[in-house]
Amino acid sequence: MTFPPYPRGVSPRLLPALVLALVAPLAAAPPATAAPTPRRVDYTEWRGQDLGDGRRFGTEVRRGKVRIVAPVGTRRVGSTTYDVGRWLSPWHEPGFDLTQLIASWTATTPGNSFIEVQVRGRTASGRRSSWDTLARWAATDNHVRRTTISGQADDLARVNVDTWVAGGGLARWQLRVNLLQAGKRSPQLHAIGAMASRLPDVDDVATSKPRFRRGTVLDVPRFSQMVHSGHYPAWGGGGQAWCSPTSTSMVLGYYDALPKPRDYRWVADGHGEAWVDHAARMTYDHGYRGTGNWPFNTAYAARQTGGEAFVTRLTSLRQAERFIRKGIPLIASVSFRSGELSGAPISSTNGHLLVIAGFTDGGDVVVNDPAARSNGSVRRTYDRGQFEDAWLPTSGGLVYVITDGDRALPGGRQTNW
Repeated sequence: MTFPPYPRGVSPRLLPALVLALVAPLAAAPPATAAPTPRRVDYTEWRGQDLGDGRRFGTEVRRGKVRIVAPVGTRRVGSTTYDVGRWLSPWHEPGFDLTQLIASWTATTPGNSFIEVQVRGRTASGRRSSWDTLARWAATDNHVRRTTISGQADDLARVNVDTWVAGGGLARWQLRVNLLQAGKRSPQLHAIGAMASRLPDVDDVATSKPRFRRGTVLDVPRFSQMVHSGHYPAWGGGGQAWCSPTSTSMVLGYYDALPKPRDYRWVADGHGEAWVDHAARMTYDHGYRGTGNWPFNTAYAARQTGGEAFVTRLTSLRQAERFIRKGIPLIASVSFRSGELSGAPISSTNGHLLVIAGFTDGGDVVVNDPAARSNGSVRRTYDRGQFEDAWLPTSGGLVYVITDGDRALPGGRQTNW
């Protein structure tokens, strides 16, 4: 999970403004008005038979899943030698110069197997970046430590936990998935996609007008992350660190897709809602050392629901309303200072996940906020304008979209909902 490097209000962006103020008498006056920079977001994926559009090296697409059939090489990881196959996406052009990219995937990793997700980009002039590794991922931690690798700032882009950052902008991107197996059981890639974006540099936004006159609130179960304080330090220690897996668990509970008791029988006696402990363990990023990795949470959720789960950005709450009307709750990433989100159970945060469960008739946001001290106080209503200011300028309107097989995305699988 990644956030802006500076809190709003203390950014070094203020320094250029001060300099301009000092030299203004010597400089030409700027135009009286300037067109606002638009929010540009593009989510694209390959799922099921669409995976046949990619190139395959030692792999095949069978029943809508990519699997290894004739390894093209081996790789040593620790003391284990893995057979390797690959899948390569077509180049994708989002229609703008992207500055950030977040990949999402759905996969199964039986036995001792895992997948590795990589990305590269190309500028409008044709300069091509190197391959950067976004994640090494397995559904469990029985054999492989799920991880991201921050850095890799060798040419046109760098990795910041789960986000690929290209400061100069890139016109195209391409994904590569390496499938690795030790033994006879191949990992299977069900879906792979990425959200590319270019966002305006603003501190607040104009409040959107509600799309619908009547509100809708979904019956999402309420779980508090705080009741898990002190649980399993090896996976973040619960409490304040577990907002993401707790929010993911609330949405899974809404779909009746929580893990089965046999899956979390390792959880210590006395730990209520043990499925949250399970989610924390299965989303933990050993490189980031936390459970807030965005695509690790959606990859976990997709396995549980059997539907779709991915990370994207929305441009306003008007788009979120369309998901709620379809019966799809959203998990949103917010950040705010003291006094900026009235009624929140915490005074401030530089990064927090919560569930958008619905809207009031007047358009305010009804949420399940896991930072509440108890399950009974998780449900909150936040002012629409305050919420958008805590969501759009900070995480760029980032959400987890999680569905089951019974609910279709509003308008289909596309960028602008």
